[in-house]
Amino acid sequence: MTAATTSETPVMPVTTATDMTADEVRALLNLEPNATCGFVRETYVAKQKLAAGALPAPFEAERPIGSALYFMVTPSAPVKLHRIRNDQLYHYYLGDPLEVLLLRNGGEHVIVGPDLKAGHRVQLLIPGNTFHTARVIGTKRWFLGASTEWPGVIPADVELGKPDVLTAEFPKVGGDVRSFPEPVK
Repeated sequence: MTAATTSETPVMPVTTATDMTADEVRALLNLEPNATCGFVRETYVAKQKLAAGALPAPFEAERPIGSALYFMVTPSAPVKLHRIRNDQLYHYYLGDPLEVLLLRNGGEHVIVGPDLKAGHRVQLLIPGNTFHTARVIGTKRWFLGASTEWPGVIPADVELGKPDVLTAEFPKVGGDVRSFPEPVK
């Protein structure tokens, strides 16, 4: 008999995502409102820096070699239409799936979430300079994920999208550009 199965070892209750609200998760992770990505907390910025001029434009300014953050999306705090210069990788952690609209190849819809059999992805690469927006879908009404970026993001890397311009450039998904990030009902 192992220690894990003896009557002397207390069984600690485990709280899962299904037991928590968005407010509880946000408080536990100290997530703050963000201009583009719902609620965010930066979790890593590399101490190693790339010197100014080490990379070609548009990365010529000094910057960390990488960065990471948690982000939470809710119906009232969606991912707004934006792009960053850097490649970024979305990671699914908890909650509902996230429907991402990528403005590339005429426009693409990708679901980041837990249901692999339904075609969800637990990671999604968003190439640098790709305008995108996202909304939570499902019943819990919140998504918790992460984004890792390389090289590391600095404020000059972020640009908000202009729906009128992008609708003309991506007519196939023009209606989505205008309706995102309103939540699916």
